Amino acid sequence: MNIEKIDNQEDGQVFFAASVRKWYLKNKRNLPWRQTSDPYHIWLSEVILQQTRVQQGLPYYQKFIEAFPTVNHLAAANTQKILRLWQGLGYYTRARNLHACARLVVKQFDGRFPQQYEQLIKLPGIGPYTAAAIASIVHHQAVAVVDGNVYRVLARFFGIETPVDSTAGKRQFHQLANALIDPKHPGDYNQAVMELGALICTPRNPRCTECPVQQRCVAYLGKTWNKLPVKKPKTVVDSRYLYYLVFRNGEKIYLKKRASRDIWYGLYDFYCIETKRPQPVNRLLKNHGIEKSAIRQVSPLYSHQLTHRKIVARFIEINDLSKIPGDAGLRMCSRRQAEKLPKPVLINRYLADSGFL
Repeated sequence: MNIEKIDNQEDGQVFFAASVRKWYLKNKRNLPWRQTSDPYHIWLSEVILQQTRVQQGLPYYQKFIEAFPTVNHLAAANTQKILRLWQGLGYYTRARNLHACARLVVKQFDGRFPQQYEQLIKLPGIGPYTAAAIASIVHHQAVAVVDGNVYRVLARFFGIETPVDSTAGKRQFHQLANALIDPKHPGDYNQAVMELGALICTPRNPRCTECPVQQRCVAYLGKTWNKLPVKKPKTVVDSRYLYYLVFRNGEKIYLKKRASRDIWYGLYDFYCIETKRPQPVNRLLKNHGIEKSAIRQVSPLYSHQLTHRKIVARFIEINDLSKIPGDAGLRMCSRRQAEKLPKPVLINRYLADSGFL
């Protein structure tokens, strides 16, 4: 840790903790989950925001609170309805874990979230970050949250060059974050660091002149903000090539529920042929017993970026229903039924572009 430009490490930590909390109390955003101490509301917001910006996540939070006002309502809900409300947020495992966690809280804890960090972290879908957020904000436990915003703020202020995605880096940042936390105001402190990273110490073009700790920030003083935090070299992103066969019968369309433990598990798409590399459509279909004359139209290429892979898809409308594979597991749906089913964003885009939805 390169903190020579901070007069004294311990003094620097005290200065940092006090300054960011003072700034937060004056500048924090007015968000609905900050107006309550209900652990259900705070838990729900944290799960939604795990891989999502506040601006995108806020409408989803409001929809979920309206549909499921309490953890008991969420626990009793139909999984399909939860996935449908979640549609567009991605990382659908979060939605399934959300449901599983709600059921467990109702079954084992009579609808009341556990108070201790050690109990919270054992619940489905609740990792160290979410458990620390609930424990500190609701129950005032001095447990630090560490997410992307926190990594960035601490790396820049203290000049830490250890990669944040390395084992050593995670250990170092967690130790530092817990050393910094204000035991009297742990919830405020945790939210303050996250808010500072979200609003001021942003990944690109940070607003350093508005930062409450810039006068002692290593990255600001050394003009190295664009080099911190450090990450290990990126892994190569794989591409997956999906060719969807779209069967329509007038105003109805055939959809299939994804049953394998793969991307989009539990969501609905079309009959799919996956290849390792791009294929000519006519040759691909001929290999599956479908002649060119059965093709109504072929869509342009669609691409969809996931975390570690890129989806490249093409939608092929087939005008001969006799070509539906016998083991396809397809379900004929009206427009209204198709609209209600939970679907990947990629499938929604195609249905909208084709005029079906």
